[in-house]
Amino acid sequence: MVTAVLIMGYGSVLTLLAEFRNQFGFSETQLGIITAAGFLAGFVAQIALAPLADRGRTGQMIPAGVALAAVSMFGMVWATQLWAFVSARVLFGFSAGAVSPAMRRLIITRDPENVGQNLGRLTAVEISGFVLGPASAAAMVELGGLRVPFIALGVANVVMLLWVTRLDLQTSANGGTKYKTWPLLKMPKIQAALLAGVAFYLTIAYFETTWAVLLDDLGAETWLVGVSLSLFTVPMIVLAPTGGRLTQKLGHSTIVGKSITAAAVCTALYGWIDLLWPVLLISLVHAVADSFTLPANQVAIATASPPEQVAAGQGLFSGIGTLVSGMVALVAGFLYETTGPKVLYTTAAIAMMVLLVVSLILDREELRSRQTSAA
Repeated sequence: MVTAVLIMGYGSVLTLLAEFRNQFGFSETQLGIITAAGFLAGFVAQIALAPLADRGRTGQMIPAGVALAAVSMFGMVWATQLWAFVSARVLFGFSAGAVSPAMRRLIITRDPENVGQNLGRLTAVEISGFVLGPASAAAMVELGGLRVPFIALGVANVVMLLWVTRLDLQTSANGGTKYKTWPLLKMPKIQAALLAGVAFYLTIAYFETTWAVLLDDLGAETWLVGVSLSLFTVPMIVLAPTGGRLTQKLGHSTIVGKSITAAAVCTALYGWIDLLWPVLLISLVHAVADSFTLPANQVAIATASPPEQVAAGQGLFSGIGTLVSGMVALVAGFLYETTGPKVLYTTAAIAMMVLLVVSLILDREELRSRQTSAA
């Protein structure tokens, strides 16, 4: 429930970017700045705070993150200037950066035998928030105006805060030892999962920044933008646990090799098809592919990380993903504004395939190295 409510905040902002452009006169580049601010704050928070979860601080991190989310949502209620929207997004980024690695350590350490399925279920719960966020935000805007969704989300986070303070969210500590996160980057399996993760987060970045604008330019109403984002997430709710379980069974490279390729093809098509309904149908195929990519990457990071650094590994994965998303969001808004969707989406698709190829090479070299050592 906590992660679902947090993700509703992401989905709501995504849905309303076109409304921000229309009501406040923001350019696509400024929309990219608003989007990027949350991603960059999330990167800093996850890298800095994830090791605290490994040292047994999950019980403090989760309530603190929920409290920050509430403040962020109420900040969006009062914002009228660019700096105010950026500040609210920064707070939201810190909120997600505190909750995400703590929640994942809770999931991984309490049932290590079923880490794939459980991480997939967590993904499904998070995506449930994404289903409710866009659709409910669009409906509330139609009924009560632009500020209503953020009032509702602020209240929802306050309710969540009152609830989580009563739960047992503690996990066992790693002995209090302060492990450094960055040495994890030297592990080939981590490198392979991170590169595949960056390919996935490219999708998140351009969706956050340009999807609502693209559909608006194709003639979609705000309610249809919200519905499209909700429909995009439905396959993830159903298929994410299966994606996690299959990754444990078949291996990371087998899953992402197929899923990221399919997502890249869909990404390229968005730029070259200027009809609303075909674009929406393609996005459903893309959604099925992403349903396998995200849990596959999370499982790969979880199984490759040392037991005493499982939260640090998850934080590194999400942190680097959000950093890349923040940087790409800035570029995506600028490219859409200056060159249009063809250049933006074609460039994104090519980048996704390059990252995938390098990830697969690293994955297979690591497997070959382990087979040689065993022999």
